[in-house]
Order: sequence, then structure tokens, then C-alpha cells
Amino acid sequence: MENLLLPLKRNPYLLSPDIDTKVKPNVAILRECGLSVSDIAKLCIGMPRILSTKLEHVQAMVACADGLGVPRDSGMFSEALRAVAFLGEKKIAAKLEHLKNTLGWSDAEVGTAVCKAPMLLRASKDRMQRLSEFLISQVGLEPAYVAHRPALLTYSLEGRIRPRYCVFKFLKENGLLHHGRDYYAAVMATEKVFMKKYISPHSESAPHLAEDYAAACRGEVPTIFRLT
Repeated sequence: MENLLLPLKRNPYLLSPDIDTKVKPNVAILRECGLSVSDIAKLCIGMPRILSTKLEHVQAMVACADGLGVPRDSGMFSEALRAVAFLGEKKIAAKLEHLKNTLGWSDAEVGTAVCKAPMLLRASKDRMQRLSEFLISQVGLEPAYVAHRPALLTYSLEGRIRPRYCVFKFLKENGLLHHGRDYYAAVMATEKVFMKKYISPHSESAPHLAEDYAAACRGEVPTIFRLT
């Protein structure tokens, strides 16, 4: 019920007499895409006018999402709809070109990345530039590697990407990193799991690690993490 009330508060037009001529046909199109009622309600929280807009606009959004290669039966399809909402083909093409140039991706790689993480189309140019410079220039990841793991680009540089790299680099340089663990796994881990696997086991050999990591998450990246 709460998911339904939020869109109604943002767009009371949904309760207008046009509910049969606009809202219901738009809902029908979204249901044909495999979205559940719950999915549609969540979609409306961020884009309440998606149900009251013209049917051809919703059809165009669906066509654009399909064009990104996102499967309709995947959980990313609703994200794809959010990403392309009311943009138009020219703006979407411009955003794809910017991602391609910023990350050094080929056409195939930008297609792979956006298919897996369509929300990248909503990211600002400055954000993508800073993430690209850090992950590729500083961490040393290959553009193709990032393209196949675009989730790396959905996290905060200051709050997650950089602090966890500081920990990862420190552990690796001091021979404390367990075999088989890579930076991508460190970024993707929940905070609880990250602390359990990368911080807590080294409380004796690196007693300041938790403190230094917390400082890094606050933006106070130390010149060097301390071993003792």
C-alpha cells in the first residue's frame, strides 16, 4: 500500500477520469514486459508520470530498453526503463558515446556494461570521469575488465571504491592478502563481510587497519596504512 500511495502523492493525476484510457493501457504494456504489480509500483515511486503519460511514450521507453539488450525477464529491465525514461534515442546515443570514450570501451564493451548495469546511463559525466581515472589509471584495471563488471561503477568512489582499494593494496603489499581474493570481490562484499574477511583477521598484525579504513571512508585517507 505504501508503494502505491507514494506515486499518488507525487502525481494525483493518476486518480483522474483518464485512468481507463491512460493508466490502465500503460500498466498493461509494462505487465507485458514481465513486470509485476510490485515492480510497477516501485517504478512509479521514482517516475510517477510513467502511468499518466501517452501510451506511445511508454512504448518508446520499452523499445529503448529492449535496444540496450536488457532481457525483459531480468531484474535489470525496470532499471533500464528508469535509465531511458523520457530521454529519446539521440540523448541515449550521446550517453553511450560518452561512456565509451570515458572508459575506453569498444562498442561491444559499452553494450555489455550497459546491459548489465543500465543505471550507468543516469550517472553524471563527472562521476564517470573520476571513477574511470581511479579504476583504470590508479588501480590498473583493464577497460574490458571493468566493462564485464560494471557494478564497480555504481558505488561511491569516496565511500567505498577508494577506501577498500587502500585496504586491498595494504594487505597485498604486506603479504596479508589471502590467495584468490581480488579487488572486485573486495568492492562487492557487504560491509559486514568486508570487515570479517579483510579487516578483522589482521587485528594483531595490523592493529590500526580498522581505524585507518574508517578514516578512509570519511575521506581522510592516510598517507599510508599502518602495519604496527
